[in-house]
Amino acid sequence: MAVNHVTFDMRRGEIFGVLGPNGSGKSTLIRVLSTLMIPDTGYVKVFGHDVTHDEMIVKRMISRVSVDAAFFKKLSPLENLLYGARLYGIMGAVAERKAVEILKRLGLKPSTFTQPMEEMSRGMQQKVAIARAFLTSPILLLLDEPTTGLDPRSKREVRSFVEELRDTHDATILITTHDMEEAEALCDRVAVMHEGRIVAMDTPQKLKTTLPADEWIAGRAPTLEDVFMSLTGSTLVNRDELEPEIELE
Repeated sequence: MAVNHVTFDMRRGEIFGVLGPNGSGKSTLIRVLSTLMIPDTGYVKVFGHDVTHDEMIVKRMISRVSVDAAFFKKLSPLENLLYGARLYGIMGAVAERKAVEILKRLGLKPSTFTQPMEEMSRGMQQKVAIARAFLTSPILLLLDEPTTGLDPRSKREVRSFVEELRDTHDATILITTHDMEEAEALCDRVAVMHEGRIVAMDTPQKLKTTLPADEWIAGRAPTLEDVFMSLTGSTLVNRDELEPEIELE
């Protein structure tokens, strides 16, 4: 799904959520922000740097986690992290100390640090992908459905570490998710995407106040999921035009 006339900004230190049905353009948006796709028209700036003209500068500022993260499957989590650290100029004992600290923080047992990735569950591999992104302490972290496949305890550990990264490094974090509880608990603001467009954007609390009274369910207050269902329905339409305008302050 292409994204079409998407315009928004993110503030330094903000956790910004993007919700949308499958095929709504969330992953495409992440690819554009991470310089993996070039917009046909419009512009995307990351802290003043254009993702098209200043690609290498932008790449040094960001880390990305996706549900289809790739690894050297014969190598262990620690070896994969140390390899990634070298690409960012983090070497030797410093790299190993940071890698071990993050793996422990995300709930991996030391006995798994040297286990081949191919022997690990999908959820464990996802934790390693998240650890690899956190390793470089990016100022922009792009998380594309990062907790998919994780159990409730692991989800909580990831959320806690995301907040810690924001608080300790003043990082800006964009997260796409299907988990309404996660979005409400973690995000300062949320954008709802549908058919390649942003159809609503505000804080989770303010979005819940926009639900029409005739769509309320008797006996309880509106939820973010109610708003999501009201805005998106169930129809997905393919679009061809890619025209994002995005800026991080």
